[in-house]
Amino acid sequence: MLDLKDIQKIIPHRYPFLLVDRVVEIGDNKIIGIKNVSGNEPYFQGHFPGKPIMPGVLIAEALAQLGAVYVKQQDEFKDKLMVLAGLDKFRFKRQVIPGDTLKLQVEFLNIKKNIGKGHGIATVDDIIVCEGEILFAAVEE
Repeated sequence: MLDLKDIQKIIPHRYPFLLVDRVVEIGDNKIIGIKNVSGNEPYFQGHFPGKPIMPGVLIAEALAQLGAVYVKQQDEFKDKLMVLAGLDKFRFKRQVIPGDTLKLQVEFLNIKKNIGKGHGIATVDDIIVCEGEILFAAVEE
């Protein structure tokens, strides 16, 4: 299990753009994390006033950040910066609102040289809110 301070030692993201609060499981080719969605998130001021909805692109980013935490645990990627290289087949199925707890999961399909591909799923109360494929690239910091 990794808490916020542990995550910040692994990836460079910081508030307000760090979108993973903790990692609850790291397994073979899989990582699971949590994002607690607070009404104080800065994007809720404009998305949307009176009807706050977490932007789908930020849910995808949260999955990408979680995937980066997984990849950076491997020796060959410890000194690399993990960047989002692409999103494929993403579908958004439910709105995420303040008070929701996003459970994030990325299962890696393959990692070759400096490119990785994973399948991300975000759920709230065991209901899928979005899923799709994420491409990661390792670059020099």
